Amino acid sequence: MLAVTAYPVSAQVVSVKDPWVRSTVPRQKATAAYMEITAGRASRLLEVSSPVAGVAEIHEMRMEKDVMRMRAIAALELSAGQPVTLEPGGYHLMLMDLKVQIKDGDKVPITLVFELRNGSRETAQITAVARPPQPASSHGAGHGKSHSH
Repeated sequence: MLAVTAYPVSAQVVSVKDPWVRSTVPRQKATAAYMEITAGRASRLLEVSSPVAGVAEIHEMRMEKDVMRMRAIAALELSAGQPVTLEPGGYHLMLMDLKVQIKDGDKVPITLVFELRNGSRETAQITAVARPPQPASSHGAGHGKSHSH
């Protein structure tokens, strides 16, 4: 059974549930973080950062002409009260230019910056627990490579 941890940023802005990051092997330079985000008010995830990564971006996986492609997006739109799941094969946070190996069980600090419709910003400090990669048959395998289905 997975432990569920919620990080309320503000009762009206956003909550983050079950944040986790893929553990890495030595010298691996990138990994991904996942979670469920629910906004109390319409907003968008605008920025992400982590002290373990030189670069952090919001990404999405999308089918284009029968090939799964990954790309960075400027922001992730959040509708009020509608959970958005960041998961392998979909939206996720890419942590790149890793400064350390991320081992199973490590706690990885991540900062999320949300922008509300009025232009104001809220920052969430969360901790994602490292878990092993999914089995090779899962969508998350081969992350960063194009493949056909």
